[in-house]
Amino acid sequence: MLSKLAEYGIGSIEEAEQITKDAGLDVYHMIENIQPICFENAKWAYTVGAAIAIKKGCRKAADAAAAIGEGLQAFCIPGSVADRRKVGLGHGNLGKMLLEEDTECFAFLAGHESFAAAEGAIGIASKANKVRQKPLRVILNGLGKDAAQIISRINGFTYVETEYDYFTGELKEVFRKCYSKDPESPRAKVNCYGANDVQEGVAILWKENVDVSITGNSTNPTRFQHPVAGTYKKERLEAGKKYFSVASGGGTGRTLHPDNMAAGPASYGMTDTMGRMHSDAQFAGSSSVPAHVEMMGLIGAGNNPMVGMTVSVAVSIEEAATAGKF
Repeated sequence: MLSKLAEYGIGSIEEAEQITKDAGLDVYHMIENIQPICFENAKWAYTVGAAIAIKKGCRKAADAAAAIGEGLQAFCIPGSVADRRKVGLGHGNLGKMLLEEDTECFAFLAGHESFAAAEGAIGIASKANKVRQKPLRVILNGLGKDAAQIISRINGFTYVETEYDYFTGELKEVFRKCYSKDPESPRAKVNCYGANDVQEGVAILWKENVDVSITGNSTNPTRFQHPVAGTYKKERLEAGKKYFSVASGGGTGRTLHPDNMAAGPASYGMTDTMGRMHSDAQFAGSSSVPAHVEMMGLIGAGNNPMVGMTVSVAVSIEEAATAGKF
């Protein structure tokens, strides 16, 4: 990590922090606010990434996101799953993609609607559109309509209830409720869906014209999110439309619950395997649990919240550049 800092003429982490503070940024607390349970190294990794972006003279958020990825990669433990998969750089490149104009809709594709997906969505929704010409739409798509409504209500999202017609293959919207006082707020713009099964999950992605998604990793992976991403990938390819699929986790080699995968030892590492089948990029560890991502050799922050962290810090760097802070 120090050798990466030295590439940009930065002598220490403390110096990196000062570079960000001189630009008017408080990266440490920005990261803490997105996922309060994240580890210390996550706050410092993003501080290092932000300092690298400033030193590189990144004046656009998309470029800053890629530079932040260099900082995250520098925190990877050599030889670890995260290091081999270049997960740090991957996070930077995903953030870059979400800040560029040709990405229309980003989906958190969850086994059930989760707080981690919400944390990531809030981080993106509150920041990304400050620097984009055309607003990026962010949706949550998970298994279970009640869970989707609860998460919407807690976080101030817009709950969208759908009904899938298995005879015609049509998806109908039957109910919509905004849980924000201000229907124009960033949180209100996040549409939150609950599906009953894979077919409805795929239809929801088509309804929103999702072109980038990240799968959750912990709940229902064989039952919902990986099959949804894989099926949607196939259908998008057949239709000649682009779709970039990110698998948030894997690498932990954990055995799935028998309810998900009644295969005994054969279920070992199954989430990792399924992610490899559809993903354009695969991260490591959990979509939500900091310790799982740390175990994979990266930093202590869930992969979903990290997407929000990357976008938030990158946008703040563009704002600082525009204000003449560096």
